This record gives sequence, C-alpha cells and structure tokens, in this order.
Amino acid sequence: MATTRREFVRNMSLASAGVLAGMASAEAGGLAGAGSLAGAPGAAGLAVGAGLAGEAGLAGEAGRSVRLGIIGVGFRGESHLALALRRPDVDVVAICDVDDQMLDRAKGILQKSGKAMPKIFTGSPYAYRDLLALKDLDGVIIATPWEWHSPMILDALAAGIKYVGTEVILGITLQEHWDVVDAAEKNQAHVMMLENVCYRRDVMAALNMVRQGLFGELLHLQGGYQHDLRGVKFNDGKPPYDKGVEFGEKAFSEARWRTNHSVHRNGDLYPTHGVGPLAMMADINRGNRFLSLSSFATKTRGLHNYIVKNGGEHHPNAAVRFRLGDIVTTHLHCANGETVLLQHDTNNPRPYSLGFRVQGTNGLWMDVANSVYVDGVSKPDEWDPAAGWFAKYDHPLWQKYSKDAEGAGHGGMDWFVLNAFVESIKRGVSTPQDVYDAATWSAISPLSEISVEGGGRPVDFPDFTRGQWMYRKNDFALGDDF
Repeated sequence: MATTRREFVRNMSLASAGVLAGMASAEAGGLAGAGSLAGAPGAAGLAVGAGLAGEAGLAGEAGRSVRLGIIGVGFRGESHLALALRRPDVDVVAICDVDDQMLDRAKGILQKSGKAMPKIFTGSPYAYRDLLALKDLDGVIIATPWEWHSPMILDALAAGIKYVGTEVILGITLQEHWDVVDAAEKNQAHVMMLENVCYRRDVMAALNMVRQGLFGELLHLQGGYQHDLRGVKFNDGKPPYDKGVEFGEKAFSEARWRTNHSVHRNGDLYPTHGVGPLAMMADINRGNRFLSLSSFATKTRGLHNYIVKNGGEHHPNAAVRFRLGDIVTTHLHCANGETVLLQHDTNNPRPYSLGFRVQGTNGLWMDVANSVYVDGVSKPDEWDPAAGWFAKYDHPLWQKYSKDAEGAGHGGMDWFVLNAFVESIKRGVSTPQDVYDAATWSAISPLSEISVEGGGRPVDFPDFTRGQWMYRKNDFALGDDF
C-alpha cells in the first residue's frame, strides 16, 4: 500500500470516482471486463469443498492447536480474541493494532484467560506485515477498518497464509474484490468473510424450512441493515457510542473511520448481514447467481439533523455535506427467477431490524412480524407466531452447540462463525462461506454506488465463480458438523 490509512480515508471520494469509471463499460456490456466473464482464461478456481491440494489440515499433528494471528483488536477484534481464547484447540500467537488503548484492553483479556501472551505488533500502520511474516501461523483474522481489508488480505495471501478470516466488507472498489478472488485462486487459499448472521438461530431455522420445502419454491427474499448508527458514527472522542458529534481524527473507535464513508459514498455500504443468509437460501454461487441489480437512494438528512440537535447548528460538522442517502434500496434479479430486495437504513431513529422476508409458492417468513404462514397448515389468512415453527425446525447446528455458544456475541452466532473458520483450518477443507461468497455479497456496495449515481439504472452483476456456479453444490450447514 502506497498510502497511509489516514490518506486513504481522506481520499475516499476518489474511490467513488473509480467506481463510477466502470459505468461506461457497464453501459456497453455489463461489468465483464474485469474478468467477470464465465470461463475467464487463466483461472481454474478453487476446488471448493475438496480442501487444499496436498493439505490435510492438522490431522497429522494430533493434539496441536490452531495457531491464529489477529490483526485489529478494536471492539470487534477483541470479541474474536475473547472467543478464540475460550477454545482449547486455538492458540492466539500474535496480535496487531495501532491503537495503544485497544492493545491494553486486549492484554487485559489475555491475562484473564490464563493463556500465554502472544507476540504483539504495533507502532506502524504496516506492522501487520511483520505479523504475517511469522512462520507458524495457520490462519489470520482481520478486524480493521473497511479500507484496510483488501490490502491486508492480499498481503496475507502473498505471505503464504492459507486461511484468512475477514470482517465485513471485502473491499471498497469492484477491482479490489476481483483482486482478492484472483489471489485466493492463485495461492489456492481460503478467504472467509466472517458473516455471523448466516448463523443466527432464527435464520438457520428458516434455512432449514426452506430446504425441507415448507415454503415451496422460492420467489422473493428481503433483508438489509436497518440500524440506527448515529450514536456509532459520532462521539466526543472518549466513549465509543451515543455522546458527541465528532468524527474522523477527533473521534474514537468506528467514528474515527466509518463516518467518512457516509461523507464520500452513496450506496448500500453494508449489505452482507442481509444478503448473506438470503444468498445461502437461494443457492447463490451454487446453482444460482445474481444477474443484475438496481439501487435508489433517498435524500440525506439524518446525520446533519443529529449533529444540529446534539452539537448545535454552528458546530463545524453541521457544515459537512453527507453523500449517503438515508435509505438505500437495492433490487437484485437472480438467474433462477427469484428477486431479492435489500435496504440500508442507518441515519435516522429506528429500532434495529434486518427485515428478513422469505417467500415461496407455499408460504413465507416475515422477520419484522415474527410470523410464519404455511399454506394448508396455518389457518387461512392468519399468521402463526414464528417461535413455534422455529422450535420445530431448529437447525441441527444450534441443537448440538447452543451450550457452547452461550455468552458469545450477537446472541451466540459469533461462536458459530469462528467455529466454522477454526474447524476448516483443522480439517484442511474449504470454509463454508468462501471467497466467492465474500466477493459476491460485498460487491453489492460498489455496484449499488454505480446504480445510484446512474439514477437507479440496472447494473450487470459480475460472476466471480467464472461459470462454476452452475456446477457447485450448496453444502453450507447441511448437518450438525460446522
């Protein structure tokens, strides 16, 4: 990386301009020019589900723990750290961060665990490269600001790391997504986006119902990220949430970097919580794929209003012009005929909801209403409480591991996503959410920016599998393994 993280964020508007540069090629023939055509030359792809050639995980080293490095121990990274330390089959051998305060918190967590203090890398935005140079790493977890994900993943793959777990999202520009896919294929390595909502208990029960045909043939799916983040995007530089109206260098935690994306970009900036679970239900990249999307954004009011209300109309940040529309709606069309609707809604007061709706020819689940309707079983024109259905169709993973997941973040689903990553390393197999999923789910961000800038016009969706979606099988969470 030629620029520092601070310079990258300051120049975020250039990333938006780079995204828009793809509009001309998209107008001519979609976004295939970046290697998105099925069967692009020189790319054999990963043998998904078959593991790495010549690797057998840790099977030949009985009793050895998985050796993990964690890059970024902010609030999200320290959650991964705490869960990793709970596992007897994991040794955290190295951590890295540029923030001394967060490193001190991480050291406290480590000391309480009773496990050995790992090597600590800090002092430079590029100190993580020294962590990647360690010879005994089985995998790394990246939990840093979004703009660092793609460069760090690429550096990890270049260093020979075969398992990389990254927090959402994968990258900022569409090209960064292709760069990660290409590098993973070249190095026959695994990149797993740690999308935890795929393991939410009600979501997995709904997946189980889909697979057992309760809803019939799928027609339409909805989800999104509907979460009042005003108290996350601003603070006073001390507590991380709900106090103050500063962002950037004067702020702390996510407000230091995340809010800049709302200043410079306009699209669905955080699509994976919604689309990840829906993609698994609809077999995306595994017998189905997204063909195109269209996105619209409302006017932007919420962040400015929050600043004025809490900091006054004369606060310097009241003069900031935010690009991000308060509500961004994205409509996706699938090869098998389904439609998917996503909403990004983070700038105004509202209760949290991912707004799931899974509808088929025989019934549907409505997340907001906590309701299910199944034709021929439910009373005509009456909703059933979802709890009864989900208890009956509770996913085998939750039936087996719910006790292990107790106390883990986000209602336990953080345990499941880390468990999947660790078990994949131990067995030397593909991660259940692979690099093609990561690229597909995350690419909605730059693609939606193109569509919004073009007045909502349809944009062709690239095929990161290069045609292999027609032959891949959906083996995500088929049983109670991982």
